[in-house]
Amino acid sequence: MKHAELVTFGSSGLDRAAQIRGDLDKLAQAQAHPQARCLLLWRGKPLVQGEALDRLGLVPMDHDLVKNGPGGSIEEPVFLGLSDGDPVFAQDISEWSPDGMDMSQVGGFVDPSEQQHPDLPQGYVFAELRRIMTRLSAREAELAAAAKAVIGWHETHRFCARCGAPSEVSQAGWQRSCPVCGAQHFPRTDPVVIMLITHGDSVLIGRSPGWPEGMYSLLAGFVEPGETLEAAVRREVMEEAGVPVGAVSYLSSQPWPFPASLMFGCAGEALSREITIDPVEIEDAIWVSKPEMMQVFAGEHPTLLPARKGAIAHFLLQNWLADTLD
Repeated sequence: MKHAELVTFGSSGLDRAAQIRGDLDKLAQAQAHPQARCLLLWRGKPLVQGEALDRLGLVPMDHDLVKNGPGGSIEEPVFLGLSDGDPVFAQDISEWSPDGMDMSQVGGFVDPSEQQHPDLPQGYVFAELRRIMTRLSAREAELAAAAKAVIGWHETHRFCARCGAPSEVSQAGWQRSCPVCGAQHFPRTDPVVIMLITHGDSVLIGRSPGWPEGMYSLLAGFVEPGETLEAAVRREVMEEAGVPVGAVSYLSSQPWPFPASLMFGCAGEALSREITIDPVEIEDAIWVSKPEMMQVFAGEHPTLLPARKGAIAHFLLQNWLADTLD
C-alpha cells in the first residue's frame, strides 16, 4: 500500500536503543539525562495535555510520581527509547485511586472519562488512548502504544509461565526473568488478520455484539499456531461469514495495544457473495458497494457508521475508496 506506515501507531522512526536495555550504567545515565522524560499511565490510559488533548503529558524523571509514585503493574520505569536523542520512559501509577470520581466508565469500550491527579498541572489528564489516538503526532502515538502494551503485559505476566514462581523485571522492562527455573519471558504480541474482502466493487463488513448501533468494520481474527496469514484470512472469513476466499495479499500492518495485537491488513477476493454468519462470532455481515461506502465515510448514510478513525480498518477502507491500494 502507498504510504502504508502512515496508519496510526505506524513506525515514526523511534530509536528504541535496545542495546542499552541491559546496561545498568547507561540506563542510569539515560534516567539522569536533563532532557529525559516519562510518560505516566493509569489503568492503561496515558497522560495527555492541551485543549484538544493532543499531546502526551511527559514529565521529568525527578517528578514525585515517577520517583515515589503509588506504583502499578511494574515498580520501575520502562525505557521506551530515544526520541530525537532524548530518553523517554514510561511509568505505571495504576494503584492511585481518584477520590470521589465515578469509575463506572473506566475500562469500557467507550470511555470518555478523564482523571486529573492532584500532583500534576491543571490540564494534564489521563484519557483513553482509543479516544485521542488520531490527535497525537506519529512519534507520540508510537510512544503511547509501546508504553500501553508493555505495561499491560507486566500486569498479566507477573509469574513464570513455566514454574509459577514470581518473576523479576529485567532489560529495562522488556523482559521478565524467573529466579527459580531461569526461564525468560518477553512482551506478548498477538498476530491478528483484518481483511478487506471484496467482490466486484463491494466490500464485506460485519459487526460484533455490543458495538454502538450502526458501527461496522472489516472482519478480523487471531492467527492460530502453525497457520499462515493467507490461511488465517480464508479460515476467519469462512468461520464468521461463510464466504469462501480465493487470492489473498498483504497490504499493511498496525500495532494495536488493546491489549497487545499486531494487525495484519490483508486483501482477499471473495468467490461468492452468499453470507451465512456464525452468531457466536459476529452479529451481522453485509456487502457494501463503493458508492454506498462513500456515503458512510461522508457521514451521510442513514444507518451505517464508518469504522473507527485511527483503526487499520478505517485506513484500509479509505485507501480502497481512493484507489490507493497497491
